[in-house]
Amino acid sequence: MKKIRAIVSGRVQGVGFRMSTLQQARQIGVSGYVRNLRNGNVEIVASGKADKVDELLKWAKSGPPSAMVNHLKVEVIANDGEEFVGFEIRR
Repeated sequence: MKKIRAIVSGRVQGVGFRMSTLQQARQIGVSGYVRNLRNGNVEIVASGKADKVDELLKWAKSGPPSAMVNHLKVEVIANDGEEFVGFEIRR
């Protein structure tokens, strides 16, 4: 199992990035959440099998067609005891 926190920067708010991330994560089979940050970035926290989490990160490097991803910063999170059931959009 792998758990990550990713910060996506660029034109990623107001372009359907969160909804597309939700759809991708559910299709791939990872748990966690996606949310907009006040500074214009998007945060993704995802956990699951390492190859599945990596697949979501690969998708996030470009995001949906309407997005323009400039940078994807990823950190692996140690098991902090927080468990996710499914994937959701947080506000």
